[in-house]
Amino acid sequence: MNILALEFSSPQRSVAVVHAGADTGPRCLGEASEAGTRSTNALGLVEDALRQAQLDREQIECLAIGLGPGSYNGMRLAIALAQGWQLARPVKLLGISSVECLAAQAQAEGIFGRVEIVIDAQRNELYLAGYELSSEARRETEPLRLASLAEAQAREQAGAAIIGPEVTKWFPAGRVLVPRAATLGKLAMDRSDFVAGERMEPIYLRETRFVKAPPPRIIPG
Repeated sequence: MNILALEFSSPQRSVAVVHAGADTGPRCLGEASEAGTRSTNALGLVEDALRQAQLDREQIECLAIGLGPGSYNGMRLAIALAQGWQLARPVKLLGISSVECLAAQAQAEGIFGRVEIVIDAQRNELYLAGYELSSEARRETEPLRLASLAEAQAREQAGAAIIGPEVTKWFPAGRVLVPRAATLGKLAMDRSDFVAGERMEPIYLRETRFVKAPPPRIIPG
């Protein structure tokens, strides 16, 4: 199966093409990324990854999307691209937590033991999730939640390794790690929980609140 993976939840946006045959493990055939820009050339990244993989759009069978948490605009862009693709062609869609992607990436890079994944949640809060990693296994020990800086600092003081896309803003000894589309695509190979495009939503732990606008003011003539 040919999977196109989009990971736009962090300051480094990436797209990858991953393939696995009947008798081969998942292989990344092409990956394109950009960082430090306010807008993302999503289609340009897709074309670059497809060019490296020597595949056409019609050969993509599944799109895997990093659902965050992280950059809300980035995740919405990736989801919109996937929704449009599914409208145009009969492809499968998968939504995968970017935190799970980070844990798998840390494991692949040899970061073992107690690991806390920290992502900026704005409003003086952090997204926090705990994992126990070894060369053979990856186990979630603390589900993703909103936490204070003090709570994350307590995890570091207890001996956990702190990783995340912008982690050194709060933890100078932390390990900067961004979720990569290539890792996301390899995770997708073991998944079958496909979703329709209209049901795909970013991971956003805060309750959405709407404030009713006041009535229009009548200015005396």
